[in-house]
Amino acid sequence: MNKCNCQCDCNKNTEKNLTIVWRRLISEGSTCPRCGSTEDELDKAVIQLKEKLDPLGIEVVLQKEEITLEEFKKDPLKSNQILLNGQLLDDVINAKTGESQCCDVCGDEKCRTVEVGDRSYETIPSKLIVEASFKALELNS
Repeated sequence: MNKCNCQCDCNKNTEKNLTIVWRRLISEGSTCPRCGSTEDELDKAVIQLKEKLDPLGIEVVLQKEEITLEEFKKDPLKSNQILLNGQLLDDVINAKTGESQCCDVCGDEKCRTVEVGDRSYETIPSKLIVEASFKALELNS
């Protein structure tokens, strides 16, 4: 447990964690290329975040959750969704949630995209994940 470093002797707990929850469709053991690529980017981001946050006493926890085809059909925009300490990545960085046609794993459903300014991302890049993580923790990158 990390304690406050100020001169007040208050013994406040200053320990923080970054919990990243990533949801994606898994159908018959497969996911779509966009979720597969996002997983690669997420793994890169977690490595970068651990390097930067470990010295600050902040633990990075990654949880990967599977969405069934039935769940996906009810709400396709839940797939390829990233939550940072319970906050949707899109909300943390003031992005819009978009959608576009994907692949045969997803069928006729449109999949999640993240729209930042004039750019639309089907694969969420590690740089965006790291940036949003720092904002979710209220830290300057």
